Amino acid sequence: MDFLGRIFKFLFWLLIVSWSVALLRRILAWMLRGAMPAGTEQAGTGSAGDAAGLKSGDTESGVAARRLVRDPVCGMHVAEVLAVPLRKSGELVHFCSTACRDKYLSKTERVAANG
Repeated sequence: MDFLGRIFKFLFWLLIVSWSVALLRRILAWMLRGAMPAGTEQAGTGSAGDAAGLKSGDTESGVAARRLVRDPVCGMHVAEVLAVPLRKSGELVHFCSTACRDKYLSKTERVAANG
């Protein structure tokens, strides 16, 4: 019976230590997220951020790295930092590839040529 007691005691302390480590990791990540300087913002702010429903202050805390944007040509969702940006008439549009960007540009040129 003494052997089983030692096993349960070991498992109990193992559980406590693992929870403590997980809690410390969360606290450390929270502290580091708040300590990022304003100059290390992720790519792009403006109408794309407004379209995603995010406040302008969210990009300063690193949310832009986790934000997805939708390609208007193929409909694919891409991380904003990996997307190909295009600023056309004051609007920032993101694409999954340069091929989709070129399709978008040729389509808008065709529409403008037709009137």
